[in-house]
Amino acid sequence: MKLYDNATAPNPRRVRIFVAEKGLEIPLVAVNIQRKENHAPEFLEINPLAAVPVLETDAGEPISESLAICRYLEALHPQPALFGTQPDEKGRIEMWIHRVEFEFVQRVFLCFQNTHDYMKGRMPQVPEFGELSRERAQRFLDLLERQLAGTRFVAGDGFSMADISLLCGLEFGRVIGIRATEQHAAITRWHEEVAARPSAKA
Repeated sequence: MKLYDNATAPNPRRVRIFVAEKGLEIPLVAVNIQRKENHAPEFLEINPLAAVPVLETDAGEPISESLAICRYLEALHPQPALFGTQPDEKGRIEMWIHRVEFEFVQRVFLCFQNTHDYMKGRMPQVPEFGELSRERAQRFLDLLERQLAGTRFVAGDGFSMADISLLCGLEFGRVIGIRATEQHAAITRWHEEVAARPSAKA
């Protein structure tokens, strides 16, 4: 088993944190996306979408998409459970994974793609759409603040995949100025605790 990785991209980081929380050791294969190594023919055979991360299983099968990789590893190594154990808990975690993914992380990525200088010449940019995505991501933090005012972690009292996704999205958002403000005391408290976990350094 090995993980095709990039040290600076947020999606591979989600998997690295998940792996660290599980106490697993999976060899990393660095893919330099700045040099477009992800578009090399040999990598496109592994993932035609030219994206990292990709997990190559012991059977040699490639699995891409960070959540799919984490679910695969959860099935192999159920403890500690990062997608929940009981039906109510699983449903609540899944709900918040989707909320964080589609209402925040995706908005952060869209803002980055459409407003950051790094993406100029790499793809067509629509700055107005990027700014709309920024506004919606920032607005989601208000909803999240209300949630975290009543819970220790995003989906309840236990650390979960929802926290991993939010941590990576929130810290990547700083690149384009999307961040918690002084009005987000609960998010700040949550971030200080989660960022201090050893896995956050993965």
